[in-house]
Amino acid sequence: MKVGILARIDKPQAAPLVRSLRDALSARGVETVLEKRTAGLVGDGGLDENALAEACDTVVVLGGDGTILRALHRMPGKVPPIFGINLGSLGFLTGVSSEDWLRAVESIVAGDYQPSARTLLRVELERGGRVVETFRGLNDAVVSRGHHSQLIKIAVRVDGEELCVYNADGLIVATPTGSTAYSMSAGGPLLLPDSSSFVLTPICPHVLTSRSAVVPDSAFLELRLVGDAPGVTVNVDGQEIRELGPADVLRVSRAAEKLQLATLPGRTFSDLLREKLKWSGSNV
Repeated sequence: MKVGILARIDKPQAAPLVRSLRDALSARGVETVLEKRTAGLVGDGGLDENALAEACDTVVVLGGDGTILRALHRMPGKVPPIFGINLGSLGFLTGVSSEDWLRAVESIVAGDYQPSARTLLRVELERGGRVVETFRGLNDAVVSRGHHSQLIKIAVRVDGEELCVYNADGLIVATPTGSTAYSMSAGGPLLLPDSSSFVLTPICPHVLTSRSAVVPDSAFLELRLVGDAPGVTVNVDGQEIRELGPADVLRVSRAAEKLQLATLPGRTFSDLLREKLKWSGSNV
């Protein structure tokens, strides 16, 4: 077994935790490989994210949800199971606290962890009749008006059939994993990780009848701008940002591969929701 370690290096607790993880795994006969910036925390050599993913059976990510998203976008090829350890407070992807790092080590060594297969997005930007860029996303693809001061109109087709034209500040196409991110902040519903759906959530829509729509993740979505709207952008997981032209077509579908997100055994997504969203009940 070979385990990769990748950390958010600006966190003060990152360096000592990297050392502890490396030493504990090595003491149990597990070979460890560090991401190159992470390796700088402890004076070792390391690999870039893509080489790390190719070399390792599992990657432990220390940080927050953004750390996992950045790592994923730097792994264009193989995506190994990712075990997230949270160095902050709110985290739906890094569901293990830093205090539980030793339990995480024991789970990885024993192969006794809770896997969760997460749907990934395939996002294609078509321009001039050909696909010019393709992205892979875990959370969402977001069309935004950017610095444009007016609302934008976004026409949405599902499997070739027109769904609607959203008149809003933008539109979020989220996976179940992404339903707890920007989509939730914009008023979208929460989806369980195995919901096999996408959710379309308008950002500050102009009319109250513009609501989130849930569609099967087997669907093929097409998004186009209606009218002239300079400065509109599309971003995938907040990592890949491109300008969207008036004649461009954004195609969103389910990627062929999935991300295996690992956590401690016995810990469910419902447990995580209650903890992170403070769903503990009320006497009121």
